[in-house]
Amino acid sequence: MAEWLRRTLVPGVVALALAAAVGCANGEPTGGTTTVAAEVDPSDTAQPAPAGEPTTQPPAVAGLGARPTPSAKPSRTPSRKPGPRKVPKPPTETRLPPPPPKPETGCTKPRYQGDQASRAQVKQALTEAAGRTYWPNSAPSIRVPVNLVKATAWQESGWQSNIVACDGGVGLMQVMPDTAAFVNQRFDQSYDIDDHRDNATLGANYLAWLIKYIGDAFFDGAYGVSADDCTGELNSCLLNAVISAYNFGPGAVVTDDGLKIPNPQYVRNVRALMTECECLAF
Repeated sequence: MAEWLRRTLVPGVVALALAAAVGCANGEPTGGTTTVAAEVDPSDTAQPAPAGEPTTQPPAVAGLGARPTPSAKPSRTPSRKPGPRKVPKPPTETRLPPPPPKPETGCTKPRYQGDQASRAQVKQALTEAAGRTYWPNSAPSIRVPVNLVKATAWQESGWQSNIVACDGGVGLMQVMPDTAAFVNQRFDQSYDIDDHRDNATLGANYLAWLIKYIGDAFFDGAYGVSADDCTGELNSCLLNAVISAYNFGPGAVVTDDGLKIPNPQYVRNVRALMTECECLAF
């Protein structure tokens, strides 16, 4: 009886196994995907994100030769490796912001105007500014890291919303009036440079513009600004280039001779503040 069962059942089990294997190999048919190229739309308009006492002066950051430790879970977007192109691609933007002006003659210290926003108000303004999508049509993948916005504001103003520097920089992000006019015209906005929330948005919008401009010129349209993409060479990554250009203007960074970092100490300061700034705990 046992022998009869073995002869009868085994071939059936084998047949069932083979049938199952064939079914798994064939799988289910899948539909094709279509990639649609994004158009550069001059009407790109920033999209809003879903819904203590200020420091008088930012602390000096010393001994910044080493690369700061990246965050445990850095925000990444696809990036181009290795490093930037040796020669930039033709510019995708026909109009550039004006270069930073020289400090006012005879000015030795900044002045203050209006009321100063609290740290809680500043934190909210900077966080909301970083959360916007500034290129919703032509480059929706671009994101401005919130720690970059916070660190830049601390480096520039110590989070003082009502400060005006000798070179004309205004507020949290030390936005130049001509730069504010450029951003407002380019993105069809009317941000008020003297309002701390609009000032934060102007600075973050300018960072987003720099990410796209430099990303197109040297990184083949890859807009990742993760510190993990950087090496010991300051001109190796988009993050460092954007920080440098925020301070010195894009014309000093995007050159016919390659990607330049004319202000290495400024870049090191902001990079360090992105992970070590006391403002991150506010």
